[in-house]
Amino acid sequence: MKPLNAIVLSPDNRAEALCARLAHSPLIDTIIVIQPDTGSNYGPRVQLIEGEHSPGGREITSALELTGTGELVLIITEPGLELEESELQMLATRAAEHPDAAMLYSDFFAGTRQNIYPLIPYQDGSMRDDFFFGPLQLFRREKIVQALRSHGSLKPDTGAGLYELRLKASCVAPIRHVAEPIGCVPASRHGQPGHFAYVDPKNHKRQQEMEIIATEHLERIGALCRVPPRNFKTHEKEWLVEASIVIPVRDRCRTIAEAIQSALDQQTTFSFNVLIVDNYSTDGTTDIIRHFAGQDKRVVHIIPPATGLGIGGCWNTAVNSKQCGRFVCQLDSDDLYAGNNTLARMTELLQQGCGMAVGSYRLVNFALEDIPPGIVDHREWTSRNGRNNLLRVQGIGAPRAFATELLRAHPFPDVSYGEDYAVALRISRDYRVGRIYEPLYLCRRWEDNTDAQIPVEQANRFAFYKDSLRTQEIKQRCKYNLT
Repeated sequence: MKPLNAIVLSPDNRAEALCARLAHSPLIDTIIVIQPDTGSNYGPRVQLIEGEHSPGGREITSALELTGTGELVLIITEPGLELEESELQMLATRAAEHPDAAMLYSDFFAGTRQNIYPLIPYQDGSMRDDFFFGPLQLFRREKIVQALRSHGSLKPDTGAGLYELRLKASCVAPIRHVAEPIGCVPASRHGQPGHFAYVDPKNHKRQQEMEIIATEHLERIGALCRVPPRNFKTHEKEWLVEASIVIPVRDRCRTIAEAIQSALDQQTTFSFNVLIVDNYSTDGTTDIIRHFAGQDKRVVHIIPPATGLGIGGCWNTAVNSKQCGRFVCQLDSDDLYAGNNTLARMTELLQQGCGMAVGSYRLVNFALEDIPPGIVDHREWTSRNGRNNLLRVQGIGAPRAFATELLRAHPFPDVSYGEDYAVALRISRDYRVGRIYEPLYLCRRWEDNTDAQIPVEQANRFAFYKDSLRTQEIKQRCKYNLT
């Protein structure tokens, strides 16, 4: 019996070369291609199913029903993949070595067979819909059958069939990473999903579908937040000011003056100050901060007692300082508030009992000209289900503001990526999060951004860390639901 069945996703109707290679393999039983146009002829061994780029449950279910008797189902998400017979044999061998796994995925070659594209291990917190598996997902048929029998068939009318299949399969058996390259993807076609894909308005319907799938998954594993979030009321009576704008900074002499002036221009009916945590800058940033502090007593220049802090550590330094106000509002050192009422509007939500407030921002270049996708408002967040859906997506938005006492109780991790996401997960578990869906903030994208053009190894570290935050949060929510 041939062990492998292949399902190829071909959004551009160009799977000829791959299908020809698969058809000649003695390991392949059946070949099914899901693509928009079923008029193509890939040969007698290939069966076609009409489907779009992101196949829904109906298409995935139909493809699974057409597969032969082989014990393994190989789903190929990149039709331009170059896959050698030896690599198909390797997949079968690795599957035999991991009989407990519901699904395997592997590193791959990108562009040439000298360039390995590494992937990261899967964990409970990898439930986000944009987890990057590379071009191959190798499922064990019996685990698919068990998953669908235990947790229901795939929803037919969605564009998230693979996402639902993966989450349901992960409930019956582990998903494992094979740390060796299998297959080669052309240079122009490899890479992870776009950074802002999940907030693009044209993806709104599919995002809603995936939210439903993710919420059902959280319910299955016992991590769904059901108890309504509560208000937060500060207990401390004496505060130096009502609100503080916090600006962590290191070596931003090109932008820090504009950021500080943007903060000072805020118009409020309450007192506020600007806490600038100068993380041992070496480029003249310190002199600029000193100048502002000398001109305006609202500017508080803070130098941390320790070197080497991450952004989270800088935030903790500000929040725990005696100059910190009852509420704090974020401003990055290379960004600007969009108007002079941002602080007032964010603080108002906190005064009304929210533990955290989040606005919306507009993406701009260094010259403050709009760049795609323009306004990022994170409308995937809803008051009804936002804190659950937050475990599916990559962020919560900006600007962010918090009740200071909550941040003192739940400090930021001392890192420079994902520190805000960690706190948002924790606070939203218990407390109301207020949202403003109009742009209050200008997020400047330029070559000195901390996440600009980072190498794949660093991107992987960031992604793994955020997945680990979700993993810990899922464990805590499961524990909470058992009490």
